[in-house]
Amino acid sequence: LSVVRSAVERTGQWAERSRAAFLAHPDASIRQSQFGIVQGGTDEALREQSARQITDIGFDGYAVGGLSVGEDRSEMFHGLDACMDLLPLDQPRYFMGLGDPIGIVESVARGVDMFDCVLPTRLARHGTILTDGGRYNLTRAEFAASTEALDPAWPESPAARWSKGYLRHLLLAKEPTAARIITLHNVAWLLRFMDRIADAIRSGTLEDFRLGVHDVWGAR
Repeated sequence: LSVVRSAVERTGQWAERSRAAFLAHPDASIRQSQFGIVQGGTDEALREQSARQITDIGFDGYAVGGLSVGEDRSEMFHGLDACMDLLPLDQPRYFMGLGDPIGIVESVARGVDMFDCVLPTRLARHGTILTDGGRYNLTRAEFAASTEALDPAWPESPAARWSKGYLRHLLLAKEPTAARIITLHNVAWLLRFMDRIADAIRSGTLEDFRLGVHDVWGAR
């Protein structure tokens, strides 16, 4: 815990210096949005301390870092819950390094707006596709002769023209084109997933959508 506490204090010091240098730049026209990063591991008190310090400095948005790095899912959400109420509602809130569907929808329900993750590309390199019915690894023998599209429920996929069987052939042949095609599909699927979450928020059906995600992805 002492190591995490020292890291939180150091993060705050760096944030102050970084913000001061950012605002002191003589050409304001080239500025991008600068986010402050909340740390603290899974310790509730340190998360709160970090969130208060970073928001007191004042940034264009706020990132939650140091979670989704191997801890239990319950610990991850405990750390997230400890700081979310302290982050401004009128500025973007970003969960760093989270990309699985359950993690995303649960975090959105807690007020997170933005995510980044290597998941769609890493899965693609190993032949795994994201679909409305869950995730599937195309190297499995059951897809050898499949003429089915990657996600029959989503004919608009940028990879819809290629069948599961053909992409399995490319994967087994070590053809790098397979990973590129599946990457296009997986990234587009996650962007569409976020659009569907936004639609659910607008229509007041986020809770139903959240439960549906658990039904599909809970055992995977």
